[in-house]
Parts: sequence; C-alpha cells; structure tokens
Amino acid sequence: MTIRAVVWGENVHEQTSEVVRSIYPDGMHGTIASALRQDKAIEVSTATLQEPEHGLSAERLAGTDVLLWWGHAAHGDVEDEVVERVARRVWEGMGLIVLHSGHYSKIFKRLMGTPCSLKWREAGERERAWAINRGHPIAQGVGECIEIAETEMYGEPFAVPEPMETVFVSWYEGGEVFRSGMTWQRGAGRIFYFSPGHETYPIYHNEGVRQVLRNAVHWACNPTPAWTAITEAPNVPVAKAKEKIVQKGARLHADGDKGLN
Repeated sequence: MTIRAVVWGENVHEQTSEVVRSIYPDGMHGTIASALRQDKAIEVSTATLQEPEHGLSAERLAGTDVLLWWGHAAHGDVEDEVVERVARRVWEGMGLIVLHSGHYSKIFKRLMGTPCSLKWREAGERERAWAINRGHPIAQGVGECIEIAETEMYGEPFAVPEPMETVFVSWYEGGEVFRSGMTWQRGAGRIFYFSPGHETYPIYHNEGVRQVLRNAVHWACNPTPAWTAITEAPNVPVAKAKEKIVQKGARLHADGDKGLN
C-alpha cells in the first residue's frame, strides 16, 4: 500500500538565518521530504506554519497516514484549533513523528501530558545515536549506531512519560546521554520522537538519519480504518445490553442522555 505522509515544517529559521538557508535551501521540510521520497511506497507532501490552517485542514489530515513535525522558534504561533485537530487524528489512528525541537511543540505536549523539558547545549559536538533495540523496525539498516559529526546536545532528564519502547540512546562529546528515539501509542495512533535534527547542522542529509525517518513512517502507519468514534461516549440503554439485564437502583441519567463533561 502507498503511505500518505505530510512533512510539517515551521519554516522560520530558513527565512531568517543564512546559515540554515545555506544548509537547507529547499527548507528543512523539503529536505526531510526528499529523504522519504527515496522510498517509492511513501507519497510525500509538505505543509508549513505560514499556510492557511498551517496547511493542516481537516480534509488534509483525514487523508494523511503519517504526519512528521519539525518546529522550534514559533511553537506558540500554532493555533490551538489545529493542535486539537491533529491530536484527534492521532487518536483515530494517524501516525505522528516528532522531530528534534518538536519536543516542545503544543501537539507533543498535548499528547504526552508532561512538560517535555530537557537539557541542551549548542556547541557542535559529536553525537552517537546507539540503536539499543536493534530488532526494532525503526532501527533497521542503520547498524549499531548513527555517527553525527556536529549536533546540538539534548540531555536527561527528559520529562516525558515512560515510553512504549526506547529505540535509540545518544551519547554526546560533552558526556551527556539522552533517550533520542522513543515510541508511544495514543488511542489508535503511533508516535515516534527522534531528537537528531538541529537546524544549523546538516543532520537531515545524514544517510542514517534519513533511513530512520523512512523506517519510522512505515512503523507509524496504521492501515486499519480510522477510529472516528474514539471521542464519543455513547449511553447504552438497558434494553440494548448484550445480555438481558434488569434496571436496579436509582438513576441519574435517562436512556439516551449525553455524558457529563
């Protein structure tokens, strides 16, 4: 099957920094999309903060299997309505891949329910992203680790919920370590966070990183029909119980009532 992926990029640093523009002349979202296009099973398009509805209308999200999210300087500019729209699609079964500074995005915090805070340092130090779960589908084809010549350090503690799986742990030249690749599930949707990807370094040109992105799209894709009723809380009348039962005790609700928020 063809996987429909949308790469969402904040597209701010590319407009304001000559350094970033020189490394990513097609935008970071464009470079990430080019990595995915190396896989013929992935159909890729892009969206940016500056587009109407940030390029993430309800109709577009309904036709998206996996959404990749990169943001940094303008998390607060993302409209709450769009955040809730994306969260609902994840609950329904859309995959979400959150990249680098996206750990502080509204959507990641919304789905994690925690501060998602961490330590950091921008010093161009070396990183080794160790594949500690070598049999995981996301780690296939990258060997025992990914060598990144220059990166921004992200360090523990990383204030996220206990993951479903930890796929990568990174070591940095300054000595810190970080759980750099982790998975969760929310509703029917799979989520993968991957930390390498600072904008002033050519990290999304690294073949190991690009392989992880392709692998993650395949892993996050849920081919089953969207669970569109996941946010509903229907009342089941006594007469429609699977087994015959008799009403007992006092009632606060009548048959067919909506639940209390």
